[in-house]
Amino acid sequence: MLNSNSFILRLKSILTHYELSSSAFADLIEVQRSSISHLLNGRNKPSLEFIMKINDAFAEVDIQWLLYGIGSFPKLNEKEPTKTYNKSKQTTLPPSEKNIDRIVIFYNDGTFKTYLEK
Repeated sequence: MLNSNSFILRLKSILTHYELSSSAFADLIEVQRSSISHLLNGRNKPSLEFIMKINDAFAEVDIQWLLYGIGSFPKLNEKEPTKTYNKSKQTTLPPSEKNIDRIVIFYNDGTFKTYLEK
């Protein structure tokens, strides 16, 4: 059975190791920010989907360690080099006849910057 308090401590270890805020972590694994807050405050327990999103996003997180504290973090696999998560999810856009009018960059502190085509 999953010990929620221990799970929360391991989740906080992941945030500390990768130097992520809870908001940045939520954005990275594509869950609502409130779900991270509820987990960290002990209000909710993690769903299987939530655990699998962590497993998919962070190769160094061993699922046995995450769930039960068995093993170590970061996980070291001698067969493949240590990996880290992909901070920027880059997408290649298909060729288009259209021109870019503006680009908006949103920062994790809630601010943004707009670049307009001149």
